[in-house]
Amino acid sequence: MRGNGRIVGLIIIAIAVLLFLGWSATVVASGATGGGMVLGVFVALLVCAPLVGIGLYLQRQGSQENRQFAQVEQEKKLLNMVLTQGQVSISEIVVALQKPTDEVEEMIRNLVGKQLFSGAINWDKGILYSVESQKLTDGKKCPNCGGELAFAGKGLIECPWCGSEVFLTKRAAAAAG
Repeated sequence: MRGNGRIVGLIIIAIAVLLFLGWSATVVASGATGGGMVLGVFVALLVCAPLVGIGLYLQRQGSQENRQFAQVEQEKKLLNMVLTQGQVSISEIVVALQKPTDEVEEMIRNLVGKQLFSGAINWDKGILYSVESQKLTDGKKCPNCGGELAFAGKGLIECPWCGSEVFLTKRAAAAAG
């Protein structure tokens, strides 16, 4: 279950606050003098402060985990759109994910960097193509214009005619190279 750190952190903080209040109330109710009361509350603070710190840490980690899972869900949605439709415009993705264009482009680059997307991207037209890597490397034809493709770098084929970039997974790049 994701995001449990956040809930556990809040529970630990609540327990620490209740423990501090209970301990302080006990010290005050015991009829201790001024110095004894201060010492008792100080000891309660020494015991409860680390618990609050642990709770805050867990709460923060849980929140970060939730953001990461939300990002992964967005990336899965983007990949599914490309795979099911064959080709998708970046503007369609922007509308579907409700993200700005620059964030969507960064998400695409991240997916390429993670070797999760292999296909073609025409940045000028703003279109992503879901193409099997073997088809691209065997025929060496651009999915956009049909021109002959040229290797531009590790895992990247570029069409010199229309500028489309074709990204390959490690397996396809090894087979092509």
